[in-house]
Amino acid sequence: MPRIDREAAPATAVAAAPAALAALLRRPRTAAVLGLLPLAVAAFFRDPDRTPDRRSVPVDDILSPADGKVMSAGPAVGGVAPEGDWQQVSIFLSAFDVHINRAPYGGRVTEVVERPGAWHAAYTHESAHLNERADITVEREVAGRVRRVHFRQIVGLMARRVVTRVSVGDEIQTGTRIGLMKFGSRMDVFVPMECDVLVRRGDRVLGGETVIARWHASPVTS
Repeated sequence: MPRIDREAAPATAVAAAPAALAALLRRPRTAAVLGLLPLAVAAFFRDPDRTPDRRSVPVDDILSPADGKVMSAGPAVGGVAPEGDWQQVSIFLSAFDVHINRAPYGGRVTEVVERPGAWHAAYTHESAHLNERADITVEREVAGRVRRVHFRQIVGLMARRVVTRVSVGDEIQTGTRIGLMKFGSRMDVFVPMECDVLVRRGDRVLGGETVIARWHASPVTS
């Protein structure tokens, strides 16, 4: 059975209240039915182990940061991406997906910016720059060159809170758990133009498992 994230505790307690009330009122059947609600809420916060929890990830691989469906993959959308030339992979998380977020690439965290905003549906274009979100940038030196990956947690119509558990200066590994978003949301990953994007619109991806992009093989130094 997968572990349950600690953020589940308050939400599960609230969800359990109707069942507890029904039990106090001596309505056992109603209590039994309502008892399924906290179980469903707890399942939303499930946190299964993935490959990066067992072994290191190749230095050229960029992993999906979340479970979900690829909304777009290719050139970055104007007005959404950070300054510069980027490719973008956007992933929509339904309420039934695992909502634990993982770092798509390892390195030193150089930026964490939390931005308040609205709650448009996560699959809309507006959500990328108007919704509440957290922007994270990671840098890593490979073969004498600095690689940079930018990723973004975005709340949706149901999701009302971003939980980010990394800070500037942290050294993280590819696939490290970095937080979660509550009840349906979206993640955007921005990778440099020299990377090959390996997914396309409509693909299902798994956080910490699916390779969504890859740098060309690092040169071997003697």
